[in-house]
Amino acid sequence: MHKITFFFHRCSGADINLLEKCPTESSKYVGIGATIFFTGLFAALSGAYALFTVFDSVLIAIAFGLVWGLMIFNLDRYIVSSMRKEGKFLREFLLASPRLVLAILISIVIAKPLELKVFDKEIQPELVIMEQEAYGRQEKELRARFSPTLDSLKSEIQSLKTEITEKSRRRDELKKLAQEEADGTGGSRRKNLGPIYKVKKADADAAEQELMRLTERNQKSIALLEKNISVTDSAMAYQFNALEKSKIDGLAARMEALDRITANSDAVTWAHWFIILLFIAIETAPVFVKLISTKGPYDNLLRIAEHKFVAQETEDLAQTNAETKGRTSSLPEHEKKFVANSLDAELRT
Repeated sequence: MHKITFFFHRCSGADINLLEKCPTESSKYVGIGATIFFTGLFAALSGAYALFTVFDSVLIAIAFGLVWGLMIFNLDRYIVSSMRKEGKFLREFLLASPRLVLAILISIVIAKPLELKVFDKEIQPELVIMEQEAYGRQEKELRARFSPTLDSLKSEIQSLKTEITEKSRRRDELKKLAQEEADGTGGSRRKNLGPIYKVKKADADAAEQELMRLTERNQKSIALLEKNISVTDSAMAYQFNALEKSKIDGLAARMEALDRITANSDAVTWAHWFIILLFIAIETAPVFVKLISTKGPYDNLLRIAEHKFVAQETEDLAQTNAETKGRTSSLPEHEKKFVANSLDAELRT
């Protein structure tokens, strides 16, 4: 236990020599040091998991996790050890407010990767849905690239077929008029094969010839267009086969999936906020412990020790000034006054 206590004392940033003179303060700084240590540990786990989702490498994740955890540990240790107890809560709170803001930001950064791990089972199905949506968008974009060409080819084929149909209808009308003229059911109403019939029969035969030529020409064009459609369909099918359902499993994708889950589930929303608040409480705990704790013997000893350095500095400056004044006693009066005023101003500062 002595080694563990000593380790947490070091983590808290306290002066071990001064802390040994006031054993009643030991448990407080053990608690502060333990909180700082476990905050750094959580940061290391969080950073390692975040980098593992990015690089998918255990070695890189562990290396970065250790660096990140040590950085957070060192930063927290500095924040807590730099705070001084003066017995004035409001003044201390104002001085600590920038540190609290920084602690809150650090806690949010630490909490997010661990939050992704906590909700991993809920995130995985959402990632599958996101993959399907991405694949659907790719299919839609691919169809949009080929649709104008296919629609244009089909439109031309329909136009050629319509032209043949119209020509066939015209041929049938002329044949009907000639037949009615021949059997007396139409035209001149006389059943004969006279000159009027011959004219109508010639028109029908001419329409038949035009239809044959048009049909032959258009069928060739239709065959060519249908071949182009087949080639375009083959190209589109090849592109569809070339499409791959990309695996969405990165850090940004997981954050987006968690955001979608949170937006659709009140339970996950509450859990999300509880996790954030938990890490904010953990990260700000050392600072709040320093704020709410009363001024103890360790703080008095620390103030005395720091004051000794200030007093020693003042004494050394005064001695240096006295020696300087002694060396400048032979200078003219106005130069001695200038040096004396400069030294006094330096001593006051």
